[in-house]
Amino acid sequence: QVQLVESGGGLVQAGGSLRLSCAASGRTFSSYAMGWFRQAPGKERDFVATISASGGSTYYADSVKGRFTISRDNAKNTVSLQMNSLKPEDTAVYYCAARNGGIATMATYEYKYWGQGTQVTVSS
Repeated sequence: QVQLVESGGGLVQAGGSLRLSCAASGRTFSSYAMGWFRQAPGKERDFVATISASGGSTYYADSVKGRFTISRDNAKNTVSLQMNSLKPEDTAVYYCAARNGGIATMATYEYKYWGQGTQVTVSS
């Protein structure tokens, strides 16, 4: 069982930066691949970024590649998403998720544990 709590969301102007953090409970955090997803109003939940259990592999959605960076600290049971050059279309609720098994994947259905989400709003 893993519990996830996101933080770091807020309101930022276009071109600005935010750093999201996700704190995980449990002793086996280092065995889980982690992902960030987002959901805008009226839209489906979309993949943003994922990182393998070891941190050695990362993958990004094309829409955020080069602007967002996912990282993790297994000693602190945290995963972060650094978001730079934010655009109004990045506005959404951002969710942290954990997947049993260490392989990073973009598939939403592969993730068993989810946080409550944190709102990111980018103004133009």
